Amino acid sequence: MFGLGKKKSLVGLDIGSSSVKAIELKSGKQGYELLSFGLEPLAQDIVVDGSIIDSNAVATAITNMCDAQKIKTKNVSTSLSGHSVIVKRVSLPAMTEEELYDRIHSEASQYIPFDIADVNLSYQILEATDTNLDVELVAVKKDKILNHTNVLAQAGRVPTVVDIDAFALQNCFEANYDPDPGQTVALLNIGASLMNINILRDGIPLFTRDVSVGGSQYTDALQKELDILYEDAEKLKQGESLPGVSEEQKANVLRSVSDILILEIQKTFDFFRATASGENIQRIFLAGGAAQTQGLLELLREEFSMPVEPLDPFRKIVINPGQHNDYLVRQLAPRLAIAVGLALRSFDTP
Repeated sequence: MFGLGKKKSLVGLDIGSSSVKAIELKSGKQGYELLSFGLEPLAQDIVVDGSIIDSNAVATAITNMCDAQKIKTKNVSTSLSGHSVIVKRVSLPAMTEEELYDRIHSEASQYIPFDIADVNLSYQILEATDTNLDVELVAVKKDKILNHTNVLAQAGRVPTVVDIDAFALQNCFEANYDPDPGQTVALLNIGASLMNINILRDGIPLFTRDVSVGGSQYTDALQKELDILYEDAEKLKQGESLPGVSEEQKANVLRSVSDILILEIQKTFDFFRATASGENIQRIFLAGGAAQTQGLLELLREEFSMPVEPLDPFRKIVINPGQHNDYLVRQLAPRLAIAVGLALRSFDTP
């Protein structure tokens, strides 16, 4: 959403709560091809609710990852999420693009719960009629952007594009899938501490929301309820077994957290239906590290009575087996959706 320079080749760099991820793509005759990828874990409380707490640790992780994967490109596309990010669809009286440009700050101040001087504002016209303009407003607190761009500069990278997680997720989806015209789909990216929700139809985001729930809650609950170490809780979450812990014990703890997560999704869907009359979600796509939590996919299918499937960020992206370990890429794929969406910004029309 926020371009900080002219169009250049970019690395998609996703700074999450549990890891930093990088993706670099190229465009060829067969479509997009994976050039390089990387993932570097972060310790707990380094990034909290989308805010970088320990800039040195994150900068070091980015540097180490890029060095290990021989990622030479310095220009990066990154994204933000959390409470400092506001995305809102508003209806305004019909006006020219020039008039909208002149009035957007005064109009936006009615909808943004921050001082308009403290935010960077972007907007896009979604639909226009003779009487109305539907506009997508995006406002991000300036200190939130600086929080990320300063760390990138510290790591020797050039922040060229700053996007929103929910929109990067949409970029990834649209590059890999061909949804039926008129079909309304919900994209869920469940990370360690945040869940991004983007409900869209025909390429238009109808509703977006970031929720402060994620995979770390599964880990915390397993640690607390079963009195085990963090590392063991992570293994259980991914479907492994542990001596002394029965499958029933594990399933009960996982289910208790899944119920919390599903409640937040249900609240979001209910609010969307109440504000977008006549709209019904027909399919759910699931991404993020927590998407691999044992039993979650089946629970979502049961709860919402609609098709729910993993979002494959490499469904239409060529992975050269001579250059990359296909198995490893597929294992990491759910965690790389945002980074893939960010890397696709390299191919935006300038």
